Amino acid sequence: MKKFVIAVSAIALATTAAFADVIADRQAVMKENGKQVGVLVKMVQGEADFDAAAVMAALTKLNENVQAIDVAASFPPGSDKGDTTASPKIWEDMAGFQAEVDKFKAATAEAAAAPAQSLEALKPQVAAIGQRCSSCHETFRIKKD
Repeated sequence: MKKFVIAVSAIALATTAAFADVIADRQAVMKENGKQVGVLVKMVQGEADFDAAAVMAALTKLNENVQAIDVAASFPPGSDKGDTTASPKIWEDMAGFQAEVDKFKAATAEAAAAPAQSLEALKPQVAAIGQRCSSCHETFRIKKD
């Protein structure tokens, strides 16, 4: 009986650790996405000079990150528990969440395929990407206090 309790405890601990890794991994991706979008936003807001090479680099990295998102692998059942701001709505409406991710993938792919060569061209690209971020976050993210 003692061995059984130890085995069950070990499995529970391993499962918790696995979900912690999934949560940490998706948080790292989101943080990196925010960093890349931040480069673009600073230019649009006039906090940084327009730099076509920096735009290309940020859009390329953002697009690579976004295209690599695998919703099923990044948001497996049970990974809504722990240190996460992912809303339970993700698991309640996985198809809706996947649709939002697909729209984000399309927006970043479009921008990365034709990186802005001027500040005026960058503004609508950032607006389109930002709208996709906001749309998903409004529904599928728990707002921090």
